[in-house]
Amino acid sequence: MFSSSPTNKSSIVKLVSNATTSNDSNMAELFVNVVANDANGFNPEEEARYRTNMPLSEVDQYHELTSKPRIAQGKSLMTGYITHTDDSSTQVKAAEIMHNHLGMVEKTKNSDMMINDPKTTTGYGVVPFISAIVHAEGLQNSNPSSGSSGSLLGANLSSPSNAKTSIQTHNKNFKPLQNASVISVSGMNSLLLQSIDSSHSLRPRRSSARDHELLSARQEIENAHVSRKVPVLHASVYQNISKFERSYKMMVQILKVYIYKEGAKPIFHQPKTRGIYASEGWFMKLMEGNKKFVVRDPRRAHLFYLPFSSNMLRSALNGPDFQHVEDLQKYLKDYVQLIAGKYSFWNRTGGADHFLVACHDWALKLTKHIRSCLRVICNSNAAKGFEIGKDITLPVTYIRSAEAPLENLGGKPPLERNILAFFAGGMHGYLRPILLQYWQNKMSDMKIFGPMPRDVEGKKKYREHMKSSKYCICARGYEVHTPRVVESIHYECVPVIIADNYVPPFFEVLNWETFAVFVQEKDIPDLRNILLSIPEEKYLEMHARVKLVQQHFLWHKKPVKYDLFHMILHSAWYSRVLHIKTG
Repeated sequence: MFSSSPTNKSSIVKLVSNATTSNDSNMAELFVNVVANDANGFNPEEEARYRTNMPLSEVDQYHELTSKPRIAQGKSLMTGYITHTDDSSTQVKAAEIMHNHLGMVEKTKNSDMMINDPKTTTGYGVVPFISAIVHAEGLQNSNPSSGSSGSLLGANLSSPSNAKTSIQTHNKNFKPLQNASVISVSGMNSLLLQSIDSSHSLRPRRSSARDHELLSARQEIENAHVSRKVPVLHASVYQNISKFERSYKMMVQILKVYIYKEGAKPIFHQPKTRGIYASEGWFMKLMEGNKKFVVRDPRRAHLFYLPFSSNMLRSALNGPDFQHVEDLQKYLKDYVQLIAGKYSFWNRTGGADHFLVACHDWALKLTKHIRSCLRVICNSNAAKGFEIGKDITLPVTYIRSAEAPLENLGGKPPLERNILAFFAGGMHGYLRPILLQYWQNKMSDMKIFGPMPRDVEGKKKYREHMKSSKYCICARGYEVHTPRVVESIHYECVPVIIADNYVPPFFEVLNWETFAVFVQEKDIPDLRNILLSIPEEKYLEMHARVKLVQQHFLWHKKPVKYDLFHMILHSAWYSRVLHIKTG
């Protein structure tokens, strides 16, 4: 699937050119064929190049092609091909295709899939725009004899002869794809509670002293007394501040972690503390250098850390040892088999007390064969394999300087923030072009841009906009996660998260809806009204709460209480405590 052969541009251009005359069943087949053609042109080597060591949050503003011409061409494409249907089941099917496949499809050899052909006016970005607007009725029906290009979801997607499409040419009629399967934050909390009742953890073959310590800790956490000394505003930031304080205190008192020494550099034991994937590197560095939690005797451990870098493993693809994604998956599987054969701890619990920390987009895919362990990962899409109650969200922290991870913190006081909402970034994924289509250069208080210049002045302007805005738009790119969530908190700007089914970091502890705004992707046309409808008093409270939670999203060279290192470790501890079973 992940062939590094060049994209077949001519076939894609031909398909898009035919879109002006396509009707009925052709539109559904057009969509599937474009996706299939582009997937064959995906180049992992190019993806690795732009994803590593890029400055600030302009990691997804990496190429000159993500500029004004690109946005203009994208708008042109949306203007020309707008289809819709009243069939909600068709919309859901199209949404599944889009969410499950376009993140990979768009990462082509030329990174931004710029297609220039004098015979067509569509320009670039064929797949994301077509995927966002094709709603051919009857797409979900199967017709094996029709000769379609095949299924992306395990079922034939050829369109029947009675399929109906309606081509509109006015932008005012365009609406983002409806996704009926969006999970709310409150829904995520319900799923977490359900996971506790039906624990994923295997019952250990034999109970240990460590298991009994965790069970005792669980009982104390569940019976934590309500704290009367905590200010209401502070307490409102948490789901249950009494349980969190008790759990955190017991973690510090009890938790011991064993780090496997096995594994060769650079994939193991070599933290990378700069760039978009810095979170996994910072945790590895601080964990391996920790003397409070780490033990040399694995028999004393409550948790076992697998110290690998998903970034370094991904970068090894197309090298002498790894030619296919399956090779990377097998590498991790072989590693687990090695430690399972050498030690008894993995097999005792089926890996339920082992954890890894990985921030690359591919982390879910790379860890496919070792998913029984706790996976702390950035790509926390509940609709694409992230398991609420077992998997844990790792915050994306884009670190420019490993020596100064806390520089430029803070922002203007709330009354001096004269920008309602701000976004700037590359046109990655299907969503951001839609955001710009509706809001770029539309209202003076909505500063919605494409990529800003990557020079010193451009980076400074980016920060100043965040520090001067009430709300900072955190729109998904290729995947649901984005460094803008943490950046917003760093610059004391209320995050507006537009990424359906994104599971926010530490949601089992933090009450995200008290300091962030969640907007469904389908509601982008109403974005400004949604923000303006928030009373000033509520905004001021949210701003104050952003400042309160900031401590949980900071890397310190020497870890401090409640900082990001401790919060990630607490997430692993808390998950293990909640799901512990005894023999």
